[in-house]
Amino acid sequence: MIMKASTFFTREQQDTIVRAIAEAENATSGEIHVHLETSCKTSVLDEAAWLFRKLGMDKTADRNGVLIYLAIRERSFAIIGDTGINAVVPPGFWDNIRDHIQRRFSENLFAEGLAEGILMAGEQLKEHFPHMKDDINEIADTISFDINEPGT
Repeated sequence: MIMKASTFFTREQQDTIVRAIAEAENATSGEIHVHLETSCKTSVLDEAAWLFRKLGMDKTADRNGVLIYLAIRERSFAIIGDTGINAVVPPGFWDNIRDHIQRRFSENLFAEGLAEGILMAGEQLKEHFPHMKDDINEIADTISFDINEPGT
């Protein structure tokens, strides 16, 4: 049986992920968001790029939004960074985060891998986008779910 995106993580696991987002954002002005979908109708990268815009991740002041997108049925994910990030980071910036998350996922440690990857992203982003005293949280520290999923 395929789980729905909204029930893939337990409440406690969701809380762990949200805490990781808040902690990561304490180190950087970057905005990190997690989105889960039950199924992806196109490539995960295309779907993540479309959702990045739909969720308003491209509207941050410094164009430093990060979306981690998971497609449950396809057992796949993507990490998308906005143009402000991509303009200043070296090629392969996301590779070690992606590889770490993938390793943890292969161990069926989905929430742990995601939380660890989020914290790694915050650490890496702080070099280019340090947290400022007057920084405001532009994207809510939440997990969003498939907008087309019945009952969500």
